[in-house]
Formats: sequence, C-alpha cells, structure tokens
Amino acid sequence: MQRQLPSYIVVEGPIGVGKTTLVKRLAEVFNYDTLLEDADKNPFLADFYSNPNGSALATQLFFLLQRAQQTQAIRQSDIFKPVQISDFLIEKDRLFASLILDEEELNLYNQIYDHLTIEVPTPDLVIYLQAPTSVLSQRIQKRGISYERSVRKDYLDKINEAYTRFFHYYDKSPLLIINAAEVDFVNDDHGFQLLVEQIRSTHSGRHYFNPGPNLI
Repeated sequence: MQRQLPSYIVVEGPIGVGKTTLVKRLAEVFNYDTLLEDADKNPFLADFYSNPNGSALATQLFFLLQRAQQTQAIRQSDIFKPVQISDFLIEKDRLFASLILDEEELNLYNQIYDHLTIEVPTPDLVIYLQAPTSVLSQRIQKRGISYERSVRKDYLDKINEAYTRFFHYYDKSPLLIINAAEVDFVNDDHGFQLLVEQIRSTHSGRHYFNPGPNLI
C-alpha cells in the first residue's frame, strides 16, 4: 500500500544548499505545483551583496512584499489543482531581517510586516537542508550567478547559524533534516528514491536523513 504524500511541502535552508533544485525534482516526481522564491526579480539584491549597509532595508522589504504576494497563491489555489511544494517559509523573512537590518530599520520592517495580511497554511512537511559554509561557498561559485560572487563568508556563517537556531526550536510541522553536504539528488537516483520513501513515511515529529557520501 502506497503511503499518503504530504499536501504542502516546504524545502528550506541557506543560500547555495540546493533548495530549488530539490523542489523541482520532487515536484516532477509527485506532480506538484511549485511556489519558488524569485530572487532574480529583486532589483536591490546585487547592491546588497556588494554594499549590505546601503541596500539592506530595500532588499528585505522587496522580498517581504514578494513573499506576501506569492503566499496568496496558496490560499487562493483551486482545490482541484495539484498540491504544492515551495522553496521558502514565510518565517524566513523575519529571520533574514533580524540579521541584516539595524534597529531603526528593523522597527520599520516590523511595522510593515504587521500591517500585511500574511496567512499561509502550515506545511504538512518541512525539509531542512543543511551544509557547512565552505560547501555553500563552493556551490555558489559553481552556479555562476554574477551578483552572488560577492557574497561574503561571514554573511554565510551568520545565515547558517541563524537557520540552525531556527530549526532547533521549530515544531509547527513535521521536520525532515538532511545533511546536504555530500548528496546529489539530481544524479544519485538511489539516494533520491530513498528520500522519496522517507517523505512518504514522515507524518509527525523530527527526522534525520543521510543517504551516504555521494559527492556533488
């Protein structure tokens, strides 16, 4: 008997860890609609990576409004459409804001956040991909997005630490934590199929998945 799939899955983790790649493959296998973060549309992001202090507020507010708009798609989606998988939690927005904004900027950000109507269904499963900063840096350089080349190691360290703290306490949904440092879910079909079975069997609690050292 085939196990029931979660209706709404979120894949999360720091920049470069492989969220979107995994989301797209899972969506193809499960016939899910995707809800993807679209960083390329943020006109302030390149300036933020090269000059964080000058563009942090504009960058974060753009992402906040973009994510608020995207999440409406979940609430308004037709019940007959395929279920969805996303590469972001709305909670990540405040996580990033608390890291990159100064006190006055954060106060303004919080006022805007509190006046937005952001009602997102709780995911049936959250997949958290984690990897050391050194691995994230290598993958960022490998994928060759021009504005990402100026991402600093200390910034990646802060993001990684913030995700670790966040998911240490996360209990809103079943949580599947994956050591993504040495897995390749694009080319390793066996590891990917093991993950699919793990997803089918994860309906509550906190779980860990590490299929083995398949180098990317």
